[in-house]
Amino acid sequence: MGKRNKAVGSNAEVISNASPIIINGEMIGAVVVFQDITEVLRLTEELQRSTSVINGLRDEIIKLSEGRGRFDDIICESSKMKNIINLARKAAREDSTILITGESGTGKEIFANAIHAESPRAGKPFIKVNCAAIPENLLESELFGYEAGAFTGASKLKLGKFELASGGTIFLDEIGDMSPMLQAKLLRVIQEREIERIGGNKPIKIDVRIISATNRDLLALIGSGAFREDLYFRLNVININIPPLRERREDIPALTRVYIEHFNRKFQKNIKGVTEKAKDMLLSYDWPGNVRELMNILERTILMSQGEWITDDLLRPYFDQVKIKSSSRDAIMPLEEMEKDLIMRALKEFGSSVEGKRKAAEALKISLATLYNKIKKYGIR
Repeated sequence: MGKRNKAVGSNAEVISNASPIIINGEMIGAVVVFQDITEVLRLTEELQRSTSVINGLRDEIIKLSEGRGRFDDIICESSKMKNIINLARKAAREDSTILITGESGTGKEIFANAIHAESPRAGKPFIKVNCAAIPENLLESELFGYEAGAFTGASKLKLGKFELASGGTIFLDEIGDMSPMLQAKLLRVIQEREIERIGGNKPIKIDVRIISATNRDLLALIGSGAFREDLYFRLNVININIPPLRERREDIPALTRVYIEHFNRKFQKNIKGVTEKAKDMLLSYDWPGNVRELMNILERTILMSQGEWITDDLLRPYFDQVKIKSSSRDAIMPLEEMEKDLIMRALKEFGSSVEGKRKAAEALKISLATLYNKIKKYGIR
């Protein structure tokens, strides 16, 4: 049986095996064989360290994907958003490929996080890749990785995002900006469920759920030849379209309350809420930047506020800076002029009777008293 010890006069670790020499039934000596295992032990320790690092990184990846939101954290009052959330909840339970569409700032990444968090893959990594933010020549290696020596500067193996997301979910944001070459490779990944590193010569099987998102019109891109139709149908097994904020204005007050609470804590403020005029201003704006724009204006306003209420005077400087396009013409006009124009159009639509004004106020999402005040303010006949 081998024995581990150190060779005499050396620091080398060896395994020694001794065998007796027997002649005519008498042991006249022995043979001892020494095998140097120093290098084997060094490699074993290095492997243990590497394994520990890999396990640590995997734990960190999982931690990064935790606590980023579930469906219960999405703020909404509108029936339109509640229906979308119900659809996304059902989709989360399945393992189908999902395409999330919607304008910039609507919360597509939050939905992707929530889908992963409430899916059977929740305990595994959630890896995000922004296809528009990474240069085309680097995106391939980010997604699929590369072998050591695959190209100049590739001194060691790099795992791609698909391998890092093993067992979990990969979120391909801004998928409409992906080049045709990478679209073809992504299609193969979806079909074959395997990837190949750059410089590699053998496919690697993967188990990853793909969620993609875009704020672009993929059907229009297909029509112009910029996006593959076969890839579109592979990605769009389940479609979740998040409506813009202007189509769910009922959510603005609830979102405003939540952001006020958040930024009160962040800036150590004590803002109680928004005044009625400020609320009307928030409700009448079209929010081209959607929820992200609402959050940004509230952060800026709360930071600069000295009082306990957000007033229309505090909001007005922001709205004076934005470029607001009239729905009837492209000319830029002051916010008050646009507000007057909207009120006049609503009265023309519903009439100037008491009942007509009530319907106009409902359409404008303001109170009837506020409508009367604005009619008086602008001298509308």
